[in-house]
Amino acid sequence: MTPMLTLGSDVEILIPIIAIVGGVAVWIIHTIMATITQTHATKQREQSRREIAAYIAEGTMTPEQGEKLMAAGEPPKKPEA
Repeated sequence: MTPMLTLGSDVEILIPIIAIVGGVAVWIIHTIMATITQTHATKQREQSRREIAAYIAEGTMTPEQGEKLMAAGEPPKKPEA
């Protein structure tokens, strides 16, 4: 008769499997969360740009003020050589 396979009998085989599956699960969750975060940030940036454009269109804000606001959240541009 063959011995019954239980979790306690083959811990040496089970540990690497759990480590690999756990690592892949963490990587998948991280990738999903990073995508959601980036999508949310892009959506908010575009919403702000639309609102600034609306203020400029209705005359509440000058185009120069709108340009300064839009550039406020961006990293500084490198000067061209």
